[in-house]
Amino acid sequence: MYQAKPQRQEYFAKLLADARVQKALAFIEADQPRCVEELKQLVVIEAPSWQEEERAKAFAKLLQSQGLEDVHIAEGGNVVSLRKGSEPAENKKVVIEGHMDTVFPFGTVKGVEEKDGVLYAPGIGDDTRALTMLLCIDRALTAAGLTTKKNVLFVGTTREEGMGGLGGIHDLLVSRDDISNTIHLDNHNMASICYQATRGETWEFIIHGKAGHSYGAFGTMSNAIHAGARAIMKFAEMPVPEDPRTTYCTSNFHAGTAAGVHAFAEEASIKVNFRSNSLEEFQKMKEQIFRSFEEAVAEENAYWGKDTLTYEVKLINDTPGGLQPDDAPMVEAAALAIDACGVTPVLGKGGSTNANIAIGRGIPAVCLGRGYVPEGESGNIRNHSVDEFFPLHNAFKAIQSAFLVLLATAGVEGLCDPME
Repeated sequence: MYQAKPQRQEYFAKLLADARVQKALAFIEADQPRCVEELKQLVVIEAPSWQEEERAKAFAKLLQSQGLEDVHIAEGGNVVSLRKGSEPAENKKVVIEGHMDTVFPFGTVKGVEEKDGVLYAPGIGDDTRALTMLLCIDRALTAAGLTTKKNVLFVGTTREEGMGGLGGIHDLLVSRDDISNTIHLDNHNMASICYQATRGETWEFIIHGKAGHSYGAFGTMSNAIHAGARAIMKFAEMPVPEDPRTTYCTSNFHAGTAAGVHAFAEEASIKVNFRSNSLEEFQKMKEQIFRSFEEAVAEENAYWGKDTLTYEVKLINDTPGGLQPDDAPMVEAAALAIDACGVTPVLGKGGSTNANIAIGRGIPAVCLGRGYVPEGESGNIRNHSVDEFFPLHNAFKAIQSAFLVLLATAGVEGLCDPME
């Protein structure tokens, strides 16, 4: 069982004893029906990565309707809004955010089905739910008459998924120098605290050759597809440690066309993603993968005695990594908040979320959960599947825990400074 430092336990006890905080927590529970309606409203406004404009407009309108200030579409299409604290405007601010994009192309979401306390729709959880959490947290602060010490930015980010490469949060953080901490809402299970950033890269290896008839040109040229296959087999059984977690995946292999079924492909493109919680293991793995392609192209050319193959590499995605101690203030705040909601906190070792960008830049950050999962259950809600669903039972608890983490991170005027 995770144990926070005694002084932080005392801090949280004081926070929870405040009548305004209790009023806010009760408000969040009572506000669940409104959150559900907002979730139904937003999820049908489809937002594939790089195409979040319509959802951004709708989310910005909801933020404005609640009285948040300076609501605008910022760098990279992010929706940024300000809730003033008691500190001067120029002081460092806390960001709390969810990403607006989903993995689904336009036309995927046909509507929302609600059955037996469960909502069904592609993107209903990841990460549309987070946007409604932000709205509810802002309303709870207002309803309870709470003012944070630090100014808080409520943000809907773009391009978190896939080829978006965490681009929205990157644009936000590189464009500002006034961010002290970030809270990210993008985990299906509120019990899990993601506070370590897994280093990751995705590269495209493009092998260039010559096109030719599979029969007539045989022996006159090397085969780009064969070279790609050689490369993959060189690292397909590469040993990597389970702890620190280290992984690799050939995620795409494209070559040839249906029309050219009887031909040498002129080009083969292979995408490889690899990640590790250890920078040392990451570098070793990267060197092996790159060496595999260099050797494979040379071997294919040598086998046929033809120097017809060359290759190039392109960086597709670069996700920074980094570590924070288990007893960092935000980590302990998250653990205490989750415990206060009657859920056993779990420290997640590693992760690839928007928090990576903050952690990689030395900004304290945690990524928190969107929903409630009964202890002992997997909580698999089929994220990134057209069968994705979101259980409503006790879902408000995830908002309560995120709310408490925000208070501890930003401090509360007349009650407590930010937790240290």
